[in-house]
Amino acid sequence: MDKQSGKDKPAVGQAGEQSGMLLPERPTGERKIEHVRLCLEEEVGGQGVTTGFEKYRFRHAALPEVDFDDVRLDTSFLGFTLRTPFLISSMTGGSKATGEINMRLAAAAEERGWALGVGSVRAAVEHGELAPTFRVREKAPSIPVIANLGAVQLNYGFGVDECRRAVDIAGADMLVLHLNGLQEVFQPEGNTRFGGLLSKIEELCRVIGVPVGIKEVGWGIDVYTARNLLNAGAAFIDVAGAGGTSWSQVEKFRSLDPVRRAAAEAFADWGNPTAECIAEIREAIPSAALIGSGGLKNGVDAAKAIALGADLTGFGRGLLGSAVASEEALDQRLAQVELELRTAMFGIGAADIAALKETNRLVKRL
Repeated sequence: MDKQSGKDKPAVGQAGEQSGMLLPERPTGERKIEHVRLCLEEEVGGQGVTTGFEKYRFRHAALPEVDFDDVRLDTSFLGFTLRTPFLISSMTGGSKATGEINMRLAAAAEERGWALGVGSVRAAVEHGELAPTFRVREKAPSIPVIANLGAVQLNYGFGVDECRRAVDIAGADMLVLHLNGLQEVFQPEGNTRFGGLLSKIEELCRVIGVPVGIKEVGWGIDVYTARNLLNAGAAFIDVAGAGGTSWSQVEKFRSLDPVRRAAAEAFADWGNPTAECIAEIREAIPSAALIGSGGLKNGVDAAKAIALGADLTGFGRGLLGSAVASEEALDQRLAQVELELRTAMFGIGAADIAALKETNRLVKRL
C-alpha cells in the first residue's frame, strides 16, 4: 500500500510516537495502534512471494453481449444477501483511535453494501471499557458483520462464553477465528500454544449458535487444513494467503529482541499464495464457502479470485490508508474497486457473479 501523506497520519499517529518501539508487555489496545502505524509507514509486505494472481489473465471479449449498466455485483454468502462480493477484512479496534477507524469502515461498508470484519475483539472481552471501539452495528445495521478472535485464545482461557461475548460486542452475525502462529512466535507478547486446537474449534462450532469461520492472517490456508477445519464444523474458510501483509515483518519492527528481529527476515517470503489457496480448495471441496483475501490490489484481482472459486473477496491493508485519511477517500477507494470489478466482468461478458464464477476466460499466462 502506498504510504499516506503526513496529513493523514495523526488519526492514528501520536499514540505510536510516544515511545517508538513497543515494550514487550504493552497492552493489547496500544499494540493495535502500533500495528496500524507500522502498516501505514513501514514496508511490511512479503518479500519474494506474490499472491499468484499475476500468473492469470482474462481473455478479452471484444463482443461481450451485455450492457455495462446491466452488469450486477450482488451475491449471497451463507444465506446473507450482499450488494457486492466484497469484505472489508478484519483489521483493528481496541483503542479510541482504532475504534474511530472501525466506525468509518463500518459506515462505508454499509453505504456500499460490503460485508465487514472487525479486528480481534479479545481486548474488549478482557477490558470492557474497550467494547465501544468494536460496536459497529449502529453504523452498519444491514450488512453481515464478522467478529474476530485469535483461535489460539481457546488454549489461553477463552471458551464459548468469551466467544459469545465477542459476537455480542460487535453485534456480529458470524465469528471468525484467526490462525497466526508465525506472528505469535515473533510477537513479544506471543501466545504459541497451538496444540490441540482443532478439537476445541470443533466444540465451539457445535455450540456457539452462529457460523464460525477460520482465517489466516497472510500465510494462507492449504487444502489439507481447510478440509480438516470444514470437517470440524467451520462454516467458511478465508484463505488470507501470502502476497500482501507479512505479520512476521510487522512484528520485526516491533521487536526489541535482536535475535527475533533477524530471524523474522528469514520468513519474509513464507506462505501459500492467495490464488493457489483459492484454486486448490475450490477444486478439492466444491461446496466450501470460501473467502479470497490476502494481497488483493484491485477489482481485477477480485475478479480473478472469484473466477478461481472465491465466494467473497477481502480487502484489508489496501484500504487502511484511505480509512485513516477521510470518509471521502475511503468511499472513493471502495467505489474504485467496484468499478474495476464491474469493468472486468464487462470485458469478459459476465453479466453477474454467477457467470463470473463459471467463466472459461481466466487462463494461465504463458
